[in-house]
Amino acid sequence: MSTTIEFSDGTTMRWSVKQGMNAALHLCCRTSSASILILLLMYILYSSWTVLLLLVFAVLSTLYQYQDTFLYYPDQPESSRVFVQTPNTIGLSYENIFIRTKDGVKVNAVFIKQPPSKMATAPTILFLHGNAGNVGHRLINAKALHSFCGCNIFLLEWRGFGKSDGLASEYGMKMDAEGGLEFLMSRDDIDRRRIIVYGRSLGGGVAVHLASLKKYHDKLFAVILENTFTSIPSMAHLLFPLTKYLPLFCYRNKFLSDRDIQSTVTPTLFISGLADSLVPPEMVQTLYSLSGSSIKRMECFENGSHNGTWQCYGYYEAINRFLNEVLEHLHPNNPSSITKLPS
Repeated sequence: MSTTIEFSDGTTMRWSVKQGMNAALHLCCRTSSASILILLLMYILYSSWTVLLLLVFAVLSTLYQYQDTFLYYPDQPESSRVFVQTPNTIGLSYENIFIRTKDGVKVNAVFIKQPPSKMATAPTILFLHGNAGNVGHRLINAKALHSFCGCNIFLLEWRGFGKSDGLASEYGMKMDAEGGLEFLMSRDDIDRRRIIVYGRSLGGGVAVHLASLKKYHDKLFAVILENTFTSIPSMAHLLFPLTKYLPLFCYRNKFLSDRDIQSTVTPTLFISGLADSLVPPEMVQTLYSLSGSSIKRMECFENGSHNGTWQCYGYYEAINRFLNEVLEHLHPNNPSSITKLPS
């Protein structure tokens, strides 16, 4: 079966179904909008079930490719890819570092250190931020952690965000976090036995991944998870109920924290803002229940929003209380040797 198409200049083109199918398959694999338009045209012309199936496949493939745009927002707020505020603007000295990850991507990091007299013995926080903005947007929070918790703060900027190269993806962000952790473990000017992985929101999903890896089970001092989710599919089911019918392979990004948290053994603090309107607080509670760590604590803040729980009264005291508990667990027979954090 074939169709003759006549153009306005009088020329004609004879198009067979076989030719059209081959062309559509090629375009479909590239998941372009052009392939969808061609398949739609072919379905109107031929009413073929095969063409309809290809059209559905093309639409789903395009949605699969575009999932990243629903999850990662490196351009919000505007100019986030152009301007990254530096710690010296709020009175903090810092070291700007670019790390080359295992897959060859250069990512930006900002290291805010304690004074030389405290740096080598202070805990060091590997700060994994959420899905928007850049490390400059976390400086006020970092300054408070630096001041009230007495920690060195290593702010890692995801690929595709701020000054980092590349494009964001689940695989890439996990590579970024591993690169940041390996970098910290290679330094001899910090206490490598007191590295804390701190993940908020999407960063929490990456933090769970790090803590679940066996090679880091005896390397991490603690993990702090704040307002993070059980998995991306679970969030999709909540926001778009029809997605509950999709199989797991349809999700480009999964971040299966509810699975990975069961493999963690590192002491973990779960922080939940009960006024979080984006990630249900119940998800943090689920992760707490599933955690494989023998030392795990939950801290809830009634007025804590998704991005503002760190501003709640008692937030930093709760972190210090937990870190002191971990210290006491590590030194049960010699508590006088512990330099505790204020709580």
